Amino acid sequence: MIATVFGKSDEFDSETFDEFKENRLTIANRLVADRGEAPGTLDDDGFPERYGKTQQEVLLPAFFAAYTGQDAERVNLDAFRQIPIPNWNLKYTGLMKNRWFKKKFKRFSLSHGYRAAYSINSFQTNLERQNSLTNPENGDLLPDNILIIVVLTDQFYPLLRVDFEMKNSFSFLAEVRRDRTLSLSFDNSLLTEINGQEYTVGLGYRFKDVKFVTNIGGERTRLKGDLNLKAELSLRDNITIIRNLDIDNNQITSGQKLVSFKFTADYALSKNFNALFFYDHSFSEFAVSTAFPQTTINTGFTLRYNFGN
Repeated sequence: MIATVFGKSDEFDSETFDEFKENRLTIANRLVADRGEAPGTLDDDGFPERYGKTQQEVLLPAFFAAYTGQDAERVNLDAFRQIPIPNWNLKYTGLMKNRWFKKKFKRFSLSHGYRAAYSINSFQTNLERQNSLTNPENGDLLPDNILIIVVLTDQFYPLLRVDFEMKNSFSFLAEVRRDRTLSLSFDNSLLTEINGQEYTVGLGYRFKDVKFVTNIGGERTRLKGDLNLKAELSLRDNITIIRNLDIDNNQITSGQKLVSFKFTADYALSKNFNALFFYDHSFSEFAVSTAFPQTTINTGFTLRYNFGN
């Protein structure tokens, strides 16, 4: 699906969805030709007899071809795939071999990952074929197996991630993620499209050998340890759109913009005893008018003691 992931797609227009609708006629004509059948009488939309625009064997290859960037004239017509879709996860740390990077940084890495999946949620043998090979309502050929929903998903986790820590104890993180889920329902010819993208920026700094004086238990004690400060800001935007194959009508059913800020201060009270202060602040604004904006704040302290060496 990587060939179409950056195509224009919003509540008003989708180039890939338009290609999906156009692919149906190509697939219908291929099915007629491959099975040595006569086209018969064409319907009002120009589709051959028994292979209308909502027939299951027409929809699935047209859907798969459009969203994987394949030619509808060559795409596999079978519902079940035998070859797994490739995925990858790459991390590059070779810049640390450079003399300048080795002098300035403790670590420096670039990461990129991609995952994709094609799944059939459920299917069952079409028992209606025992009585008739065609649908009495529209005259379309009944398939051997009835598919309910077919789902295509792909995720850039991450699209790009830059993570480094300098010799002066300053650390930096920047990350971009994208994800997409496409669910095609054969019951009502609806396509549910979920698009999401997330941007994250993080900063950190380590203060070495920070000294504290405490009077816990009535005894004056001097503490010495590293103080780690980390702050992270992220913005996630996701939207769910339902597209109808029969009529030109796209509807936003859900979605939200989520802004999140996280801050932690970590201090080692001793070799085994650690104290952490945390503050999480998130604000979400929903894409539909029936949902109210929400703000969530979590803050507090965590004390952790490790038993053992």
